[in-house]
Amino acid sequence: MFSTGLSLFLPPRAPILCSPLHPTETAPKSHPFSQFSSTPTKKMAATTPIAITTSFGLKNLMETFTVDVQRAENRPLNVPLIAPFTISSSRLERVENVAIRIELRNGCAGWGEAPILPFVTAEDQSTAMSKAAEACEFLKRSPAMTMGLLLAEIDGILPGHEFASIPIVSPAEAAELAAKYYNQGFNTLKLKVGKNLKADIEVLQAIRGAHPECLFILDANEGYKPTEAIEVLEKLHEMGVTPVLFEQPVHRDDLEGLGLVTRIAKNKYGVSVAADESCRSLVDVQKIVQGNLADVVNIKLAKVGVVGALEIIDIARASGLHLMIGGMVETRLAMGFAGHLAAGLGCFKFVDLDTPLLLSEDPVFEGYEVSGAVYKFTNARGHGGFLHWDNIA
Repeated sequence: MFSTGLSLFLPPRAPILCSPLHPTETAPKSHPFSQFSSTPTKKMAATTPIAITTSFGLKNLMETFTVDVQRAENRPLNVPLIAPFTISSSRLERVENVAIRIELRNGCAGWGEAPILPFVTAEDQSTAMSKAAEACEFLKRSPAMTMGLLLAEIDGILPGHEFASIPIVSPAEAAELAAKYYNQGFNTLKLKVGKNLKADIEVLQAIRGAHPECLFILDANEGYKPTEAIEVLEKLHEMGVTPVLFEQPVHRDDLEGLGLVTRIAKNKYGVSVAADESCRSLVDVQKIVQGNLADVVNIKLAKVGVVGALEIIDIARASGLHLMIGGMVETRLAMGFAGHLAAGLGCFKFVDLDTPLLLSEDPVFEGYEVSGAVYKFTNARGHGGFLHWDNIA
């Protein structure tokens, strides 16, 4: 098992992990294979370090494993939220994602989930359904081919997109959520900021009142100018608050500003800065490394896919960058796969995979078990989670 409130496979004194007050929602690329899993996994413990390379022989697997698809389908995956999720441009009442089921001729079935946020992502559910159907039709009519060739073809059908959003929360709501997560065992809270500097400070003060000992991760989702981001750190310093992490403080394309905030945050306040929206591809990561623009990169499987994630991980680890894994507003289907990836690789300093906590229903059967901030993985084929296909149509 591992905890979204603990660092994965790190020494006992490593920084504590986060639970967001609102979910991270950046995923420009909705890739049906991003959450596909068909191989057995083992139960893992957070206290047991595992020395594994990021490849897992994946290159060899991509070149030798043949995928022969018998059935491929996609359907809407609609799930109500516990409470409305408000961002700067819209109000989300329910999750409207896309579910994908792939069945091979040997009987092996894989499940996928494409996350959608209306007015935030470049596609709505209808568009995503259409593209997923196109990919499924391709899979059904294609002859058996290696996994590498198949994923390359799918990648061409599903081009990436770029977007960002800024969720909103009031001080009263923040205090209520902080108390709730405190009771569930979360010691670090992730707060969305960047809409209004004064309001952000008020929310932080409210959280500190409800959960005095909590640590903070701030996620600005590109919301600040560099001077504003630095001002936030100064005001927090005056409050005696040092964030564990400051995620995407400035616009994704303001690499100069990102580097400036990173240098001041680290040298003056001892705060690490993470790149999220600025980390959309392998090329972006290379720019971040070359310019020393951030201390951490946030990997989201729906944004870069599994293969892209492994490539980014290799570069980040070789360069000394720390790693974070996150997601959009996704069910346990997508988060279960991401959790297995994080537990299997053991290289993520920050694990932010708790978006299923925001849902009022759980459409996923079996898979990992949740107890507050702890995820427990069972011995199952693949990640173990599945949908009752006929019940989600």
